[in-house]
Amino acid sequence: MHADLRVAVVLGSTREGRFAPVVADWLMDRIAGHGGLKGDLVDLVETPLPTVLPVLGQPPSSAADRELLEAVSPRLAEADAFVLVTPEYNRSFPAALKNALDWHHREWHAKPVGFVSYGGFSAGHRAVEQLRPVLSELHAVTIRDSVGLQSAWTQFDDAGRPKDPAVDGAARTMLDQLTWWALALRDARSVRPYTV
Repeated sequence: MHADLRVAVVLGSTREGRFAPVVADWLMDRIAGHGGLKGDLVDLVETPLPTVLPVLGQPPSSAADRELLEAVSPRLAEADAFVLVTPEYNRSFPAALKNALDWHHREWHAKPVGFVSYGGFSAGHRAVEQLRPVLSELHAVTIRDSVGLQSAWTQFDDAGRPKDPAVDGAARTMLDQLTWWALALRDARSVRPYTV
């Protein structure tokens, strides 16, 4: 019997007045109800990362920067899978999310990544398409089916539930695929460590 898969949900928006927490709370509820998954919400507002990267291959020189990383890096390392929750900014994803990706390398290796995106007309899909090649470079496996929320602020009721049941269905499909890949890759890593 497999232990629950640990899913780190990275909340990529740090904008004032952001809608992201509504989306993240709904997703965490979907993860809790999916079975076999244990969610860990990594909110980049609550756990900010330094914005100045050290010399390539070197640890941060500042104790304050090391402390900020210590609040995030072990949680990403322990994850079996990830879901990135991202808005779309100017046809791409937020700088804070790119910064979180760039600060880490081995943490993403041979692990699956799903997406929940939101925005205006495009539902954040252009942000996801920008994320896929970045994650490929980090040796992660991106999940084909994602959740896209068009005008997300109109998609949820006052209790934070989606008005359209198809949204829950899309999340279930994405989490089913994430679970399959997470189990397969966790088993593979236990037999043969992934090396670059």
